Amino acid sequence: MSDVEEVESRVRNLSQNSLAQFREWFHEFENEHWDRQIQADFNAGKFKEIIATAREEFAQGKAREI
Repeated sequence: MSDVEEVESRVRNLSQNSLAQFREWFHEFENEHWDRQIQADFNAGKFKEIIATAREEFAQGKAREI
């Protein structure tokens, strides 16, 4: 049995209360992972072109502040 299969099996057998606790933990875990990935991408300069385009369009009146 692979690690993933073992986790799936264990999750399927959780009580409703434990499943709710796991769901909350996993949601927070995913959010933290996503935040780290976005920060790494930003630090690597992956958003520079998008930011520059957005600023240019804003300066040209093609966008507005929200």
